[in-house]
Amino acid sequence: MYTGRFAPSPTGPLHLGSLIAAAASWLDARAAGGRWLVRIEDLDRPRCLPRAADAILRALDRLGLHWDGEVLYQSRRLEHYRAALDKLAPQTYWCGCTRREIADSSLGLAADGAHIYPGTCRRGGPGGRAVRVRTTMEPIAFVDRVQGPCEQVLERDIGDFVLYRGDGLFAYQLAVVVDDAAQRISDVVRGADLLDSTPRQVHLQRLLGLPTPRYLHVPIALNAEGEKLAKQTGAGAIAPNWDTLRKALRFLGQAEAGSLDDAVRNWNPALISPRRAQALAP
Repeated sequence: MYTGRFAPSPTGPLHLGSLIAAAASWLDARAAGGRWLVRIEDLDRPRCLPRAADAILRALDRLGLHWDGEVLYQSRRLEHYRAALDKLAPQTYWCGCTRREIADSSLGLAADGAHIYPGTCRRGGPGGRAVRVRTTMEPIAFVDRVQGPCEQVLERDIGDFVLYRGDGLFAYQLAVVVDDAAQRISDVVRGADLLDSTPRQVHLQRLLGLPTPRYLHVPIALNAEGEKLAKQTGAGAIAPNWDTLRKALRFLGQAEAGSLDDAVRNWNPALISPRRAQALAP
């Protein structure tokens, strides 16, 4: 059975960039006659704002993007991430490198701008701040439903990556894999800013013996200055009405619709641009 999800971080109100991902995910699920779940990714507590999660849920509800079942909160699932980390122990190690040390010894920059970790602590060392998982030179390939064939060699392109952070928080890559499996997510529809994270998640899925969902990454929305729409770039809260949803539909290349029911009937992922980012229409 098709099961999709929308997984916002409660660091601010629902803005148009997030709504585009939510609408694409909701429409893809409803057009397939499937379920649509909401997961609040609130692991990074210092970045989460009070009542932001409630505001996001209210906006989705007012827009008619209703979800199935209970909302899942990552902050209440720490024991599940710990269990997965314990299971991965044979493939992980403690890393004591500081950010400066990683930058100084980096093998270059990954596609997302992060330094490629050179494996300094692979053979062990005195103490550690974070837990990293070993990667390999085996290519990880998948076919994205919009972006097409994608491939990454993790050891070369990313390096061993963090699963448990030096500040005592579980990393996004581990939590998302555990939660997608727990919620039996069959299809992940999200922004293309997370496309380069997908091979890391596939790597963890394979190590943990978990299924790999289908992926569909939509372009991220850019403002007039060419910046990603986000709280950090001044993206404001949306007006939760049909006009706002129509903007999201136009951005996704969909046919004009007079209602959500029309939008579901007309939903066609083939009309979504394969670009990773595109400007919003004025």
